[in-house]
Amino acid sequence: MRAHPLASLISHDDEGFPFVSHLPMHLQLRGDQPVLLAHVAKANPHGQFLKKRPQALVTFMGPQAYMSPKVYPDLTRVPTWSYLAVHAKVDVVMLDDTPTKDRLLKHLIADHEATYAKQWRGLEADYQDKLLAGIVAFELHITSLQCKLKLNQHRPESHAAMHAAYAQGTPDEQALAQWMLKLGLVELKG
Repeated sequence: MRAHPLASLISHDDEGFPFVSHLPMHLQLRGDQPVLLAHVAKANPHGQFLKKRPQALVTFMGPQAYMSPKVYPDLTRVPTWSYLAVHAKVDVVMLDDTPTKDRLLKHLIADHEATYAKQWRGLEADYQDKLLAGIVAFELHITSLQCKLKLNQHRPESHAAMHAAYAQGTPDEQALAQWMLKLGLVELKG
């Protein structure tokens, strides 16, 4: 969640249809309770949907990549896609006061561009207040977590070839190769 902070926030609109916003989130631990901090622009209807129905699903997509069937020892296989993701069921707590919104933004600034904090602090107070009034901020209290992963765990005969292919690929593919090691799907020899 920290390594891939752009999440999909999923709830329902007023007609009951799923509504999705893609937002950077800041993860905090309060004791042993994980809490996500985020906001939307006031013009985004998602803020109003969350006020009316304060439960949602948040998904984080971690590393993901295509896998060719050439890693399998036989020819009767098809391509697949490998991925790691986290799904969090959340209860929404709206944050309405200006100082709390400001703290939330400072967490996000620290996560993504710490050097911008000086510029933010240098803005006129009236201008900052105007910007803060233009967002709907919230905490998302995680009530359950599910980790989803697909690394072709059911094909152990291909794990070494999969790992070798991913280890020499894109950054996402290399991250998947590292996860294969962490999860004990392959062992490095040597």
